[in-house]
Amino acid sequence: MKALTITYLVKNGVYVNLTNRCPCSCVFCLRQNGDGVAGSDSLWLEREPTLEEVCRSLDQWNLDERDEVVFCGYGEPTERLDVLLDVARYIRSKSGVKIRVNTNGLADLIWKEPTARKLEGLVDAVSISLNASDKETYFKLTRSKFGIESYDAMLRYAQDCVKYVPSVVMTIVDVVTSKEEQERCRRICEERGLKLRIRPYEK
Repeated sequence: MKALTITYLVKNGVYVNLTNRCPCSCVFCLRQNGDGVAGSDSLWLEREPTLEEVCRSLDQWNLDERDEVVFCGYGEPTERLDVLLDVARYIRSKSGVKIRVNTNGLADLIWKEPTARKLEGLVDAVSISLNASDKETYFKLTRSKFGIESYDAMLRYAQDCVKYVPSVVMTIVDVVTSKEEQERCRRICEERGLKLRIRPYEK
């Protein structure tokens, strides 16, 4: 079922659903389990919302009463990076609420240029899917359309983000990683000055 759910609540955060496009087809993606999350309506979009529609949808929430605004829906938000940045500017003009982007970290491959610097001053936190401690396992899990070199590009993007964004966190999913793999991922993050979060698999 497709709809036009542009913003939705998870706990005390407002989530923004910009697109259903994504260069990955992760084996653990929550899109495989249903049409929505956390009681939302369907996050499958009948079409991508315009900038004006996104801003209008955000206007229904008192952002000053929310913990954060998160760019995270049923797609990779940096597929629409220009719209994401314009929406972030709009939020900044209205509220001091924290702004986070949940991403697979492949924006530089999507846009064929370094993109992390564009987040400076607009985004407070970036959560990047690390997924694995080596490129072979990563590719097996994510099935990225950009191929096995996606892993190194994602790590470069993460390290670039540290220069421009106050908080950068890498994530892995608990049920598809062993304790040994989690420790290897932790070391990768520590070597690069990044934080690691092991997140629960969402059904």
